[in-house]
Amino acid sequence: MALDIIAFGINHKSASVDLRGRVSFAPETVVETLRSALPSLKINEIAILSTCNRTEIYAVGELSDQQLLEWLAATKALDAKALEDCYYCYRGTDAIRHMICVASGLDSLVVGEPQIFGQIKSAYSVAQKAETVSGQLNMAFQWAFAVAKRVRSETAIGQNPVSVAYASVSLAEQIFSDLKSAHVLLIGAGETIELVARYLRDKQIGQITVANRTLERAKELAEDFSAEAILLADMPEHLHKADIVISSTASQLPVLGKGAVETALKKRLHKPMFMVDVAVPRDIEPQVEALDDVYLYTVDDLEEVIQDNLKARQTAANLAQQIVDEEVEKWPSKQRELSVVDTIKAFRDSAETIRDAEVQKALASLERGQDSSEVINTLARNLTNKLLHKPTTKLKQAGKQGCDDTINVTQELFDLDKK
Repeated sequence: MALDIIAFGINHKSASVDLRGRVSFAPETVVETLRSALPSLKINEIAILSTCNRTEIYAVGELSDQQLLEWLAATKALDAKALEDCYYCYRGTDAIRHMICVASGLDSLVVGEPQIFGQIKSAYSVAQKAETVSGQLNMAFQWAFAVAKRVRSETAIGQNPVSVAYASVSLAEQIFSDLKSAHVLLIGAGETIELVARYLRDKQIGQITVANRTLERAKELAEDFSAEAILLADMPEHLHKADIVISSTASQLPVLGKGAVETALKKRLHKPMFMVDVAVPRDIEPQVEALDDVYLYTVDDLEEVIQDNLKARQTAANLAQQIVDEEVEKWPSKQRELSVVDTIKAFRDSAETIRDAEVQKALASLERGQDSSEVINTLARNLTNKLLHKPTTKLKQAGKQGCDDTINVTQELFDLDKK
């Protein structure tokens, strides 16, 4: 009997940005964490999705909520009580529904945002690399991806760009009436920052500076947007020039502190600075918010900014939910299909083991000079006998016990004429 698929985690709806930051997984740690989780949790499969808005564990095995809660808390050096009121756990069909909704963008901070599809595909790829996904979880991911693509193609949920990146730029546009004269500092060079840069270019932003841990990647991004590239370490020398600062890195510690911002404000003669920190864990120290002339927003603050954009997608989201409901109903049959695939694989493996053994015997006979016709006949006879031995024994038992169903299925399976 197949074990339940489990989807366990916290997200922007259930936990604060600070708590989400404390349970997030740095990309370079995920493979090792996955590999150690299998024996630790005594499960068959596991994958981890960790973004600025959610950390989720997808698993296959017999696990209680408490076991998962304690494992996550221990892994992140937290008291389990800190997570007790903000986690969710789905099982079976509900877990599949949740995975599909996540992949489709229906469970995102911004409904329909496209980045999550790439993020969950990346989580799947990392789990493949760690060799911690196989039968059921592999099928679940493939099913979620297929439904998400259907949602994108059959609804308008992905139209009219709406994302955390887009919301950041929209907020900047509300504060600065003329972006053409503004200077923006982008911290990081990942997908979110690239989207921000694209939106800013569309708004004809005055000047862009890209700061990144590696200068090469900063230059790659800067070239696409006629921007200046600098290292994170050089930010203090450039920060005072920035009217707008938007940050999104994968750093586990803040990359911009209160002291650096205070110094920049003095050089600016306290001309206001607008900052958006969309990273989890946070890139900009929370204490920066207390400074006069600084307007600091986090990913949680952006939720209010994007409400107007959500209205245009609500109809599409309703249609998408209908598609999800329709596809979730098919999951039980997909699970049965999976069990058949496993049986077919086991059947083929058994047959191929017998074949390989008999071929080796035949080759040995030929090397000893035995007549080739005799060797072929022996090979064919042995293969037939060994492949049919177990089915024949089972059929005889079925006949003695009056198990007509077994006999009828065998006749249908092998297309045998009833006599």
